[in-house]
Amino acid sequence: MTTHSLVIPVYRNAENIPSLAAALEGLNAKLGGDLEVVFVVDGSPDRSGQLLVELAPKTPYICKVVFHSRNFGSFAAIRTGMEKASGKYIAAMAADLQEPPELIVEFFRILAADRADIAFGKREGRNDPALTRFLSNTFWSAYRAFVLPDMPKGGVDIFACNRAVLDAVLAIEEPNSSLVAQLFWVGFRREFVAYARKPRLHGKSAWNFSRRFRYMMDSVLSFSDLPIMLVLWLGTIGCTISLVMGVVTLIARVTGYISQAGYATQIVLTLFLGSLILTVQGILGLYIWRTAENTKRRPLRIISHIVSGGRGS
Repeated sequence: MTTHSLVIPVYRNAENIPSLAAALEGLNAKLGGDLEVVFVVDGSPDRSGQLLVELAPKTPYICKVVFHSRNFGSFAAIRTGMEKASGKYIAAMAADLQEPPELIVEFFRILAADRADIAFGKREGRNDPALTRFLSNTFWSAYRAFVLPDMPKGGVDIFACNRAVLDAVLAIEEPNSSLVAQLFWVGFRREFVAYARKPRLHGKSAWNFSRRFRYMMDSVLSFSDLPIMLVLWLGTIGCTISLVMGVVTLIARVTGYISQAGYATQIVLTLFLGSLILTVQGILGLYIWRTAENTKRRPLRIISHIVSGGRGS
């Protein structure tokens, strides 16, 4: 069994493969040639998988290229890589090289020194356009407020852990969940390493608004009771407002300020309570749908095939 394993999800990263290959060779040298890299091609429609298969026999490190049968998402891909990794310590990073590979070396040092069971990269700066920075900061601020207060302000995109953490995370078989939230939920000793995110040199990120929104919803509904508490407070406030309006309407009717009894009140209350009921039904429906998803016991991902190589084989 090797000591160091690195998991890299791959989706629309064909332009990054040459730079990634060079960076991994340097990382392998810094780790004394003891590196295993597990690429997980997550239904990528470009030539990423083909390029990695061609690269695999030539690498100075142990290399596995795992293919999903379709796109299951980056977190499912990382989970697949964690399952196939054989190292004592396992790290995960993106293929676009926006997170410096040098972080992986520091993570492995922390784990080897037994200072922590899991090491996270804490993003303290990013060389992205202003709008991208604003949207990212807004997203992670909401994530910290609604899901995980312990989450770093810039979020988590890169981490490494030991086998104990890996086994605990792989024991969780929830669809529509968040791997990052699971890493925090399982506990263990944590250490954060600060870094500045680099600009993306090739291609365009697939981490768009719809994926962010889906990720936020999965995280909130899997790890927070906030929606249910909001429903409770909305119901309480709605009942209070209705009671006050009823008393005001009754006083106005008795004192002669309303000539046509009940018309305005009925319209307002019908609209307000109808909207409130629909809101409650929608939130409860989301929970019911996720409960139904958990009962289906479908696999979290499907592997089509695996290509192995490396160390000049």
